[in-house]
Amino acid sequence: MASVILETKGLTKLYGGLAANTDVDFELPRGRITALIGPNGAGKSTFVGMVTGRIPATRGQVIFEGRDISALPAHARIALGMAYTFQITSIFPGLDVAENVALAARRTTDAAHLDAKVRDTLARVGLNGRGNALAGDLSYGHQRLLEIAMGLAQDPRLFILDEPTQGLAESEVAGFIDLVRGLAGEATILLIEHNMDVVMQLADHIVVLDQGQVLASGAPEAIRADRAVQSAYLGTADA
Repeated sequence: MASVILETKGLTKLYGGLAANTDVDFELPRGRITALIGPNGAGKSTFVGMVTGRIPATRGQVIFEGRDISALPAHARIALGMAYTFQITSIFPGLDVAENVALAARRTTDAAHLDAKVRDTLARVGLNGRGNALAGDLSYGHQRLLEIAMGLAQDPRLFILDEPTQGLAESEVAGFIDLVRGLAGEATILLIEHNMDVVMQLADHIVVLDQGQVLASGAPEAIRADRAVQSAYLGTADA
């Protein structure tokens, strides 16, 4: 059985009297692709926000590489080896594409190797030849790919992708699937995604959230056949 790179225990977020997540116990197997799915409002983005440190938890623990990081801010978690893309793109639109990637790569790459790292990373996501383009002038789909490149440039041990195929053309989705498959073994991937074709092609393991709690967890085939999941999500969400 694969070791666990990330674990949450009783992770809970309350907004006033409303619970976005309640007592989420979660384990992320190392070196595999895990998909986190569920209907809109299920608490996926809040959960990921607590994992990455962007949203403070009301209670519970986040454990990364065996260390309790519950009290660490987001930048400290990044320094430990987490990288993530946002559901809405988070790039520097006034800088060119290469400068965006270079800013991210400086966390882990020395100056002598920076240019090569930027070129290799852009080529990997299909943005080679666009390094001098202004990031804000890219199409939305290419901005998504740039954000993925910025995450890759950090050489993460855990790469969290929040709705990465949103805004991508069909040909770009196919390229994204190939890219993530190529990452298997290099980094652990947590994929938050509504496109169930992408999920079923990529995921080794799926966790389903519903109403802020874990509804089901298992292999893709078991999740697809789960009646509770069909009722809560698969019966309508991938239509």
